[in-house]
Amino acid sequence: MSSLTDIEKRYLERILGMGSGYVLGYSDATYAEFFSRHNIEIHSSRYQRYGTSKAKKMRAFWEVESDSIVAPVLSEMLASYEANCELEGREVDRGILDKTKEIVSRIGGGVHSSPTATDSEDDFLNLDFKIPNLHKLPIEHQVINIVEARLNEARRALRAGAYLSVIFMCGSVLEGVLLGVAHRNPEKFNRASTSPRTADDKVKQFHDWTLSQLIDVACDIKFLKPDVKTFSHGLRDFRNYIHPYQQLISGFTPDEHTAMVCFQVLKAALASLAGER
Repeated sequence: MSSLTDIEKRYLERILGMGSGYVLGYSDATYAEFFSRHNIEIHSSRYQRYGTSKAKKMRAFWEVESDSIVAPVLSEMLASYEANCELEGREVDRGILDKTKEIVSRIGGGVHSSPTATDSEDDFLNLDFKIPNLHKLPIEHQVINIVEARLNEARRALRAGAYLSVIFMCGSVLEGVLLGVAHRNPEKFNRASTSPRTADDKVKQFHDWTLSQLIDVACDIKFLKPDVKTFSHGLRDFRNYIHPYQQLISGFTPDEHTAMVCFQVLKAALASLAGER
């Protein structure tokens, strides 16, 4: 279950307009479509413990799922709230919105209770990660040449200022490598408490896992270090940004700093998986 407190839930219910049983302006169909982008079947019996309204399913979602699953859903919903206000000419409730963003940041790993050497992205960028010997990665050797080619393309894109392309390259490499690692370690990945599940509570097939889910599970079972999870927010939903409308809704506009963090996350992850970190 998520770590949302009762007070935090009250703030979220206020901003999402859940008092009347609805959530923002979603119909049953658009609600299902929204959650399907996060590989969640919100209308399944899994989320009907309190009832069948959209608000009650949201409350059950908060109870059933972990912070790592709840946070990206809420983040996108807050972006939808802002977009709705702008498109409908309504004033944004800035105080409540800022508070709910802090809540999402907390459960998503953006806020830490105690300082560490890599509390900030700048600290993380200053760490010296090298691309490891790719032949040490626990993946099929036939894939290594493709991984190497995409790493080189990501470097070229970064030098050229093609920051969105950097994120696509880094996301695809990390997703592919983690998928290969999962296939070589199925028992560990399937038994993790954070493994994504279907509506009938079975662990999903690996090809249905998102990059975000692969990262969370790999960190949970110690294949990756916590800093990869903490600073991977720019990569987690990289597939969504392929679609211009989804990029518009999310408000995601990557700059050089974001691209550099994503490339650093990839290097850190590869170093861990190759046993060089």
